[in-house]
Amino acid sequence: MTDAVAVAEDKENEDTETREFLTFMLAGEEYGVDILRVQEIKGWDSVTNIPNTPDYIRGVINLRGTIVPIIDMRLRFNLEQLEYGPTTVVIVLKVEKDSETVRTMGVVVDAVSDVHDVPTSQIKASPDFGTTVDMEFVKGLATVGEKMVIVLDIDHMLNSNELASLESIVNE
Repeated sequence: MTDAVAVAEDKENEDTETREFLTFMLAGEEYGVDILRVQEIKGWDSVTNIPNTPDYIRGVINLRGTIVPIIDMRLRFNLEQLEYGPTTVVIVLKVEKDSETVRTMGVVVDAVSDVHDVPTSQIKASPDFGTTVDMEFVKGLATVGEKMVIVLDIDHMLNSNELASLESIVNE
């Protein structure tokens, strides 16, 4: 195979490679997470509060013997807090703490939207807004039909210093 043919095949595979994202709604915007990271989706239920944690950490639940921290995504993103309703769900995610450690965490969202196959060529880098908008948790923007989906970097978002301190409290 010549180099030109190999390059053409690589380009073709890049154009046809897709990734699946579970999308959910928060304050009228659609966000997406890699479907391979989703362990399960469950309706909102009560949590056990943990004292001295940031307000976006709602508490923990016992999910079949695993203690799972629950993060309210509206509060994490400094959005208006709403009463939980019938569409409010917890998405249980597998988050990579480091290359060898995976932990389970839950995020409270307004509603689950859909699962989308997105060609990797349709995922664009997040724009640079300077210092006015914090984009540290955004991996990119994906075009799905006529709308934009904000693709989140859950590993970065759910591995903050506050969550590390919560993990130490839960493990004690």
